[in-house]
Amino acid sequence: MSVARSIDPDQIGFDPARLARIDEHFGRYVDDGRLAGWQIVVTRRGEVAHSSTYGLRDVEAGAPVEQDTIWRIYSMTKPITSVAAMMLWEEGRFELNDPISRWLPEFADVRVYDKGSALKAYTVPAIEPIRIWHLLTHTSGLTYGFAQTSVVDALYRAAGYDLGVPPGLDLAGATVGMAKLPLMFQPGSGWNYGVSTDVLGRLVEVVSGQSLEDFFTERILTPLGMTDTRFWVDEPNVKRLAALYTPHPATGQAVRVDKIGAFALTRPECFSGGGGLVSTAADYHRFTQLLLRGGELDGVRLLAPRTVRYMTRNHLPGGGDLASFEPEGFAETVLDGIGFGLGFAVVEDPVPARVPSSVGEYYWGGLASTAFWVDPAEEVTALLFTQLMPSSTYPLRSQLRQLVYSALVD
Repeated sequence: MSVARSIDPDQIGFDPARLARIDEHFGRYVDDGRLAGWQIVVTRRGEVAHSSTYGLRDVEAGAPVEQDTIWRIYSMTKPITSVAAMMLWEEGRFELNDPISRWLPEFADVRVYDKGSALKAYTVPAIEPIRIWHLLTHTSGLTYGFAQTSVVDALYRAAGYDLGVPPGLDLAGATVGMAKLPLMFQPGSGWNYGVSTDVLGRLVEVVSGQSLEDFFTERILTPLGMTDTRFWVDEPNVKRLAALYTPHPATGQAVRVDKIGAFALTRPECFSGGGGLVSTAADYHRFTQLLLRGGELDGVRLLAPRTVRYMTRNHLPGGGDLASFEPEGFAETVLDGIGFGLGFAVVEDPVPARVPSSVGEYYWGGLASTAFWVDPAEEVTALLFTQLMPSSTYPLRSQLRQLVYSALVD
């Protein structure tokens, strides 16, 4: 399945010559060796205005990026997990204020880091339970071990929670281990990017009675026709998978990292709702169109329009932006002027970030520099796929926004 241009761009407000700047600009990243290759899709009002590929999905094999190339989407898994949770919420299976310990009793007596070092950390009891909305908004106090910015991060790494979970653990076992580690702050009092969405995925399993893999397949991916989106790449499709790269510390040239990239080739023991999926541009395009259309696509409705609108409002305490919470670790977003909803970053004010966008636009990205956004005001969606880790290496996302919005001329 491909995402081919479906209409003349000028019919939906885009200047074709200005859209051509996208390929010219991002082509330079490939030509000078910083990226292996990429795929970009831009739509408006449900019509594809721009769809392009450039470079190689596998430099060493000389294999080009093609329409059906499979990409590791890492944290772009999180919005799908959030949709899964809200589908259960729409069924009345829980309320957003419910403590997660009702379904995950291991979180009944969590503790919060207070002071000390990773060798001797002092903790205090949580005065507020972790609630479901805390998981959806990353205000739970959970973190990522790979962030390497705090004592709690170090405790995660010492327990085996770095880029993944300790070997031999399924999602249930991994979640039990996470609950034994201290929180970075009292639930609801801060914002920190972490394993909240993995725990949310476990909640989906317990509430639904299905594995996260089965829930995704039966309730989301199959109904939407997202046939290439799954937790690993099976043998017949291995050649379609893009290789994973990282910048050489001295030259900036993309260097292959098979040790990490190979994880996508085997069925995982732990289904990571926070970062486990692979997908294609055509598949994720369908997911963004579902969101843009208020939870329905081609006769398949997963969410009600009001639920999507509610999810994509800023739910941060006090209505602040991410910068006001002074998060310590890594995040797939700038912080100034950006709020956070139930699974998505949300633009509150585009001016502080110095990047054109619309108030109410929502988005997220993945560790290997993939990204998407949905702009309800302009009825625009955009997708960027490449495989360079970490995503903070180059300002690909802000540059794509510059080029897309400067091509919108109606």
